[in-house]
Amino acid sequence: MSTSEAFRQDTEPRGSWDDVRDLPPSAKLVAKVLEYNETMTQQQIADETLLPSRTVRYALNRLEDEHVIDSRFSFSDARKRLYSLDIEA
Repeated sequence: MSTSEAFRQDTEPRGSWDDVRDLPPSAKLVAKVLEYNETMTQQQIADETLLPSRTVRYALNRLEDEHVIDSRFSFSDARKRLYSLDIEA
């Protein structure tokens, strides 16, 4: 990771629950599930919420747009991403 990437990630604004308030119900549900479960894959979120994978993917994209979740690649399977909640306390 270059210095500019690290700087950009550190300066991105963190979201808050106020940002989540105006999102669709599926995004709110995904945010709540991530609040109780520290780190999850998209499939784990779909299994936990009983939402279709496409709906979970849409919700994750909306949450990423609001800067309320953090995603990173899984070390065990680089095809998967791990998602965690990143909301200001």
